[in-house]
Amino acid sequence: MNNKLIIGITGASGSLYGKLLLEKLVGLSGQLKDVSVIFSENARLVWEFELGPIDVASLPFTIYKPNDFFAPMASGSAGYTAMIICPCSMGTLGRIASGVSDDLMTRAADVILKEKRRLVLVTREAPLNLIHLNNMKLLAEAGAVICPASPSFYSKPKTIEEAVMTVVDRALTLAGLEVDGYRWGG
Repeated sequence: MNNKLIIGITGASGSLYGKLLLEKLVGLSGQLKDVSVIFSENARLVWEFELGPIDVASLPFTIYKPNDFFAPMASGSAGYTAMIICPCSMGTLGRIASGVSDDLMTRAADVILKEKRRLVLVTREAPLNLIHLNNMKLLAEAGAVICPASPSFYSKPKTIEEAVMTVVDRALTLAGLEVDGYRWGG
């Protein structure tokens, strides 16, 4: 129970990924010491467009404003073990790759990288241009894991939510958590 996790949710389409990730984390509370959540300004707008109103007060996690540079995750001394940005926009990915820490989400990602912790970016964009690919290459070289929001189908999902959960489970596993999900040959 030493896992301290940062969740970033950007304005990329695919708010359902972020919603199901947060819901899954509630069930994994026994593995988590702390979960801190950052919604970008655009994340709230896209969430409301795609899913309806968001009630952050009902979440059992600490929610931080995107401009709060006094939040604990702005410093390596806070000891977070991993960060998942889900969904991750190409704009956020590009700012992280360039070292532009202009908000709490990009600063937290910068801190996770400099502390050699796990940074998992669940990207949402298609098709990709050369700038996107080069930014992904830079981040992979810096230690980040690029986990495209590409559902697997060998578990034979019957709903969109089940398909999305294949990505959510993968991202959580990459962040070092134990999840019950479909395993090939398992």
